[in-house]
Amino acid sequence: MTDYQAMQAELVGDINAAPDLDALEALRIAALGKTGSVSALLKTLGSLSPDERQTVGPRIHGLREAVSDAIAGRKAALEAAALEARLATERLDMSLPADDAPKGSVHPVSQVMDELAEIFADMGFAVATGPEIEDDWHNFTALNIPETHPARAMHDTFYFPDANADGQKMLLRTHTSPVQIRAMMTQEPPIRIIAPGRVYRSDSDATHTPMFHQVEGLVIDRGIHMGHLKWTLETFLKAYFERDDIVLRLRPSYFPFTEPSAEVDVGYKQEKGRRIVGGHGDDEGHAWMELLGSGMVNRRVIANCGLDPDEWQGFAFGVGVDRLAMLKYGMDDLRAFFDGDLRWLAH
Repeated sequence: MTDYQAMQAELVGDINAAPDLDALEALRIAALGKTGSVSALLKTLGSLSPDERQTVGPRIHGLREAVSDAIAGRKAALEAAALEARLATERLDMSLPADDAPKGSVHPVSQVMDELAEIFADMGFAVATGPEIEDDWHNFTALNIPETHPARAMHDTFYFPDANADGQKMLLRTHTSPVQIRAMMTQEPPIRIIAPGRVYRSDSDATHTPMFHQVEGLVIDRGIHMGHLKWTLETFLKAYFERDDIVLRLRPSYFPFTEPSAEVDVGYKQEKGRRIVGGHGDDEGHAWMELLGSGMVNRRVIANCGLDPDEWQGFAFGVGVDRLAMLKYGMDDLRAFFDGDLRWLAH
């Protein structure tokens, strides 16, 4: 009969002397694997008589449990030693950012402004910027909106309490049109610019916020007419919405800085609760949606900037960047752009 105690002492001694986890695994397979020494003993129980099984069975099962316990204990000791060795050699710089820190992304409004700049750059327009804190002359007077003009009531303006050194009222610009004025006063025609940026008006609801984004375009050259304006807007909107079926409708309107002036409508259809720009607004299932304002630059504005209106003509247009983003991304509330809700920002 096999000397089970001697066999147990030998196996446990080899297990306790295993130098690493790989060697320990090899010993486990040699003892408890399908063809292991202990497994072979267990297979002999079926050939023994009932009396022999009562005597031999507990010894063999005791041997298996002793070997299993020794393997588990040695494995825990080896893993603990490996962890201690790794901790002794590793160093962590706590000043470094965490690997799983939230990553930033481009805000939809910024993304749209970058896209507009690319589209107009392909059409030969440069990007112009100007101060967000403006004086009354650049924001209103130079644009043919004198102090008593009723159009000032359309601009819910944030005024500063103090005037500048020239006695001009200071304000947060209500549109990016002052950038056009500064461009005409400092650049020689021909001029082709867009003026994107933040503007401010005292208004707040689902489609208006006190601060919003606007992009205005200006072309000053000889022989400019409304046909150039319509082609420019059609080309821009087709590129922005990535559709060739963009149809525009120009309606007569009034803006003090353009004459004639036109509101620009675009054909759209309602689909799955969102507006899809494209198609003719007079077709069945389609409608017209007001999108932007435009017109030929008023002669007085050109003269205010020191240019001869008999020699130079131009057109201008303006559109809310946030409104364009709402249409492109199927949103119905402008305020979500500025709420800072992490659930929305992560969407």
